[in-house]
Amino acid sequence: MLKIYSISLGCPKNRVDTERLLGTLGTVLLVDRPELADLALVNTCAFIEPAVRESVQVILEQVEALKGLSGRRPLLAVAGCLPGRYGRDSLAGDLPEVDIWLETRRMSSWPELINEAMSARGFRTDPSAVAGRLLSTGPSYAWLKICEGCGQSCAFCSIPMIRGAVRSDPEDLLADEAASLLVRGVREIILVAQDLTTWGRDLPGAPGLVRLLERLLELDGLARLRLMYLYPAGLSLDFLRFVRDAGPLLLPYFDVPLQHSHPEILRRMGRPFSQSPYKIVERIRSVLPEAALRTSLIVGFPGEGEEEFQSLCAFVRETRFHNLGVFSYYAEEGTEAARLPDQLPRRVKDFRRDRLMEMQAEISGEILQGYVGQSLEVLVDSAHPEWPGLWRGRAWFQTPEADGLVYLSGENLEPGQLVRAEVTESFTYDLNALV
Repeated sequence: MLKIYSISLGCPKNRVDTERLLGTLGTVLLVDRPELADLALVNTCAFIEPAVRESVQVILEQVEALKGLSGRRPLLAVAGCLPGRYGRDSLAGDLPEVDIWLETRRMSSWPELINEAMSARGFRTDPSAVAGRLLSTGPSYAWLKICEGCGQSCAFCSIPMIRGAVRSDPEDLLADEAASLLVRGVREIILVAQDLTTWGRDLPGAPGLVRLLERLLELDGLARLRLMYLYPAGLSLDFLRFVRDAGPLLLPYFDVPLQHSHPEILRRMGRPFSQSPYKIVERIRSVLPEAALRTSLIVGFPGEGEEEFQSLCAFVRETRFHNLGVFSYYAEEGTEAARLPDQLPRRVKDFRRDRLMEMQAEISGEILQGYVGQSLEVLVDSAHPEWPGLWRGRAWFQTPEADGLVYLSGENLEPGQLVRAEVTESFTYDLNALV
């Protein structure tokens, strides 16, 4: 049995890559310290500068933990966006302790490369004993990545040069993976990609996302299907009507990365949507007035003056997103935006980020206050680690690892249950409820 210590950094797409990889390595035992492992695996993120720093720091921590071990030292493997962005050759000189670098564009060969490296070091592996995905999210939900890469050319984004062009997973493969997750007790499946709306365009016959959703909605055991990361340009009226008419399993939850509201900043960003973001919000709410909206915004993009920032503030106040993430702009090496004039000081960018998040905290608190006294269906995720009898769960408008929680009090609860609970109290981002 192969003993593995694993860390997955960054987005849920990385987590899926890690889970899929671990499931191909035969019978494994996950351990909680790298020095106890045969294989120490770090799946990295390198989307923006802070993610690069975090990835390097985590690698150095593993190197330190493995230093000085007597006998056979664990193999140290580093995968994902860091080697995908900078390449093995440029990293190996600075981090010679890493035994194997796994680049994103060679993801299909990761299992073979690891098995070869492990065998060369004298570790026994059994790649024939494939176990399927090794879930790390508990029994209530799982992410399902439906395509790799991105076909857009946003000026600020490094993803296309890290992950390459869009490559959709085949419909049958995804349906089989989703079915296997449901058989194992998963209740909520969350579709993720750099842009869900591009799925299928590169496949024979160019099936669209609706076809895949129809296939998944037929699967036994599914309680919730959630969509994460929908580009604005892909949200046609026909698609929105499909979501509306699909039934309660497909949640009216829209994660739409708008990035900004001012037309000049959007133009400079090279966003693949030329209309006002107000029109996208209006389009969604005209078909699904009860929809929960989530977005991500970038502040401090080159050329963002006070007028453009105040326009963004007004957009957030008027739109009233259920959930919002705000990021200070980073001039990422190799991107078009890094070469633009009128770069802003870090202090200005961070001040604007904090200002928007303060505004969103007030909005979120007001929205959640409206649920007090209501009965909501809540998916139980896990027991609270510190308070016996208290459970953590999520309502339909809450995505795991990104949004708030519902803290449940009740008897005989178990992860994976869908329960009715009365909301008794609200906070900035969370709710208390009684089953």
